[in-house]
Amino acid sequence: MTISKEEAKQLLERIIFEQIEPSDWVQDIWDFNPIHGDSAARMLEIFQSLIECSSQEQLENFLQALYKDQLEQNFLN
Repeated sequence: MTISKEEAKQLLERIIFEQIEPSDWVQDIWDFNPIHGDSAARMLEIFQSLIECSSQEQLENFLQALYKDQLEQNFLN
């Protein structure tokens, strides 16, 4: 199964941020605590940079490993 970089980004965003938009997640944290909000904003920036500099194959392999680990954990529990 081949997925595009955009699809990989969307899947990773769903895993990390669940049902909330990444920018809304940062804003929620910022509203709660500006120090942590600043860290959240930097983490989002790094996440986006990693997506940009990763190849489609790297992202696909990473997602497959994440889902495999998740399935194994669910099976063991």
